[in-house]
Order: sequence, then C-alpha cells, then structure tokens
Amino acid sequence: MRVRPITPELLVTELAARLAGVAVPGRLRVAVDGPPAAEPDALAAALVDPLRAAGRPVLHVRAADFLRPASIRLEHGRTNPDAYYEGWVDEAGLRREVLDPAGPDGSGRLLPSLWDAAADRASRAPYVDLPLGGVVLVSGALLLGGGLPFDVAVHLVLSPAALDRRTDPELRWTLPAFARYADEVDPASFADVVVRADDPRHPALVEGG
Repeated sequence: MRVRPITPELLVTELAARLAGVAVPGRLRVAVDGPPAAEPDALAAALVDPLRAAGRPVLHVRAADFLRPASIRLEHGRTNPDAYYEGWVDEAGLRREVLDPAGPDGSGRLLPSLWDAAADRASRAPYVDLPLGGVVLVSGALLLGGGLPFDVAVHLVLSPAALDRRTDPELRWTLPAFARYADEVDPASFADVVVRADDPRHPALVEGG
C-alpha cells in the first residue's frame, strides 16, 4: 500500500479522468462516501464540471435528500447514533429512484431528491433523464456495506483523531456511528478509491493493497 499526497485540485482532476474512462452498461453509479467532516458532497459537486467537459452527462444526488421522514428517522430521539447508522437514509428510495433506473436495464429517469428533511415533506423534485453513458454521483455518509448497487465506490477516510477534531460540535453525537461503520463495514478495505482526508488542504490517495 502506498499513500500519495495530492492537491485538492489534482485529486478532482485525476478522479474525474478515472471516472470518465469507466464504461458500464447503462450509466455509471458512483458513491462518494464519507462523514460530513470529510465533505463528500463538496467533492462530488467538484467532479460535475470536469466530467461534463469529458463528455459525460452527470447528475449529483445527495444522500441527505433521501432521508426518511422525521417520524421514522427520529423515533429513538434526535441524537441516537445507532438510529443514524442503521436507518436515517432511505436506501430503498435511493435504490428505487436513482440507482436501479441508472443501472444496466434502467430507464435513466432519475429523481434528484426525494425528501426535504427541513420541511419534513416530499421534495416534489421533477425527474431528470440521464442519457446512456451518463454518471450519477451519490454523495453522503454511510453509503457502503448496505448492498446498494454502485459501480465505483470512493471513500473519504479520516483518522479517529481527525474525525473527532473536525466534526461539527452539533454532530459529535454521530461519532459512535462512524466508529461502528469503520469496525463493521471497513469501507477503506474494499472501496475502489480511498482518499485520506485528515487535512482538507492536503489529501492523499491510498494506492495498492
């Protein structure tokens, strides 16, 4: 295993080039997985324009727009790490509305968001048609290990100390969920791309194995 330091700009360039070169039946389904402190949404957003410039239509979907209703999500309280780990994201909805339609036999008709968590109601977003050869980037936390059908998995990993240091104080209650994720799923052991993100100004690619 080799850890290669890389600038944030070059990380986006290299990752976009790698994804642009992957051909699969249907559309390419990419997970950009990491805790909020690692900013997976920001990385996915940064990949959109380079992928389009490479000729790949792109849709960026945030897992935060596919949360379950508050009555289900918060059944055991607003700061329950086990509930956060096991059931905040509506994985069935994400599969039904995004990943399956983007798959080899899918229609390409994708829903960019399902639930407005702030208003606690359906987002009422219109469907988007993603052409064959397109790329759907799904970003968020705890996306791997649950059987969701991704073609490429990008995992942003922080050391426990960095995760503790960089997590927003209002989200510190989620730390046990990420410790459990690392222990039970260990996404860094199987993700296609692993990025060490302890310092957002100085990421590093983990290569080999």
